[in-house]
Amino acid sequence: MNKTTADEPTTAPDDQGLDAAGSQLSTAPTDTLASGPGLGVIGWARWFWRQLTSMRVALLLLLLLALGAIPGSLIPQTGSDETKVADFRAAHETLAPLYDRLGLFHVYSSVWFSAIYILLFVSLVGCIVPRTWQFVGQLRGRPPGAPKRLTRLPAYTTWQTRAAPEEVREAALALLRKRRFRAHLAGDAVAAEKGYLREVGNLAFHIALIVMLTSFAWGQLFKSEGNKLLVEGNGFSNTLISYDDFKSGNLFSVDDLTPFSFSLDEFTGTYEASGPNKGTPRTYEAALTYSVGAYGKDRKTTVQVNHPLEIGDSKVYLTAHGYAPVVTVRDGRGKVVFSDAVPLLPLDSNVTSSGVVKVLDGYKNAKGVTEQLGFQAFFLPSYVKGMETASTFPALLNPVLNLAPYHGDLGVDSGIPQSVYQLDKTHMKAFKDAKKLQLRENLKPGETMTLPNGAGTVTYEGTREWANFQVTQQPGSGWALGGAIAAIFGLAASLFIQRRRVWVRAVRGADGVTVVEMAGLGRSESAKVPEELGELAGILYDRAPGAPEDDADTPATPDTPDTPDLRAVPAEGSEK
Repeated sequence: MNKTTADEPTTAPDDQGLDAAGSQLSTAPTDTLASGPGLGVIGWARWFWRQLTSMRVALLLLLLLALGAIPGSLIPQTGSDETKVADFRAAHETLAPLYDRLGLFHVYSSVWFSAIYILLFVSLVGCIVPRTWQFVGQLRGRPPGAPKRLTRLPAYTTWQTRAAPEEVREAALALLRKRRFRAHLAGDAVAAEKGYLREVGNLAFHIALIVMLTSFAWGQLFKSEGNKLLVEGNGFSNTLISYDDFKSGNLFSVDDLTPFSFSLDEFTGTYEASGPNKGTPRTYEAALTYSVGAYGKDRKTTVQVNHPLEIGDSKVYLTAHGYAPVVTVRDGRGKVVFSDAVPLLPLDSNVTSSGVVKVLDGYKNAKGVTEQLGFQAFFLPSYVKGMETASTFPALLNPVLNLAPYHGDLGVDSGIPQSVYQLDKTHMKAFKDAKKLQLRENLKPGETMTLPNGAGTVTYEGTREWANFQVTQQPGSGWALGGAIAAIFGLAASLFIQRRRVWVRAVRGADGVTVVEMAGLGRSESAKVPEELGELAGILYDRAPGAPEDDADTPATPDTPDTPDLRAVPAEGSEK
């Protein structure tokens, strides 16, 4: 006959047994924010350490770190774009000094952001280390023995059987071990526990956060990032002076640069020729020849957008593209004073470009006076008559180079740095045409513009393409990626795996019939524990079936089932 026990009044020993049964289901530290500090400096230090290493404070610091990163995304940063910072200062004369005092132009290296970062790191370490040792102690120990009254646990079932108690316990021990429970005999009961991966996932998640924080800090301190614009046929060597612009972390050394070099053999860009997406890039490819080390063998490769060339710890990204008209300048006697491809900067999606051609040395005017020449250049890769201000397609379908010449002093000898893409006209004079207007002509490949008064000629020889490459070196990125993946799996394990315990008690009753009790307890309320206990009870009942009704200590009823009755008994203090 089957029998389900009823609740009885709770006694002090029973409460102690229940507390022991649920102990160490987690390594989460006790919240000590409400407890006051002890007397003296040591007491205050211990109190502060308990607060810093509490999970609540760690979550608060993590939130502050996320909030602190917002200004770094919205406000220009000196470490990434000095030009935008200068423009912001000029446009916001009131806010700029305030932002300077708050360190908002260099958020990630500011004192307050570093303080949050370090406190979060210390908090996580101080929380993880004791929890890890506690968990190791739990793994080396055994699940606690069964409490005196199993009826007080949330999931409980019982029945009577004629099998000997020893046989029931052995069957229960074998069953639980087969279901991957850690089980052992403890007195008259079998104690088992399962779901340790939950705590492993929890610890892995927090350790992964530490790895990510460390990797991010390491990468920021030792990183380097530089840009180089190359015209087809030109090369680059990974040295500091070869970059157009370069920035690095505080602990970066020039010796950390990976030794390699490469040249741009050819750039190929294809575009949608028709339809609503006409002019949209389809492919951007840069054919490179590169070598590693001073005497490395030349190798061929192709770099595409989001498919960089990886050499050691460095990655070479393709970031931009444009056109470089080849211009040849001759003086009045026909001497070539300048001949080179001049990169121009795109202005729109159809690669309408502008820039400056500067002739710094070797030019003399018709009177033999040394001067400098400057040409304001405007380039349209696909020119259509009637649309002189913008290209109609990004490919070289009908290229036209518009030039406006000037002569005088470019100001490059003044010691003040200036952009190669801008023309300082302060000490320059424009060449005039026959109508005394600014001389300006459209040139197609092979055409020549003649400067007035025997000043020389300018020839548009053709067009080459250029590509901009970003060379980055950021150690620790692999560790950061591994930490992020580990954090995801650890969080999933801590959310979806439940740590639970099962006890099976088998004792002989006064009438000689064995009474079997099974109970389960989880770290949190879940339907999984009663369901799993019901499945285990059903299997164990088949091995130790219920005793015949004549052997029972109470009369049978017509409605009594022949299988164990599993019910959930609310724990004390829970809602019913």
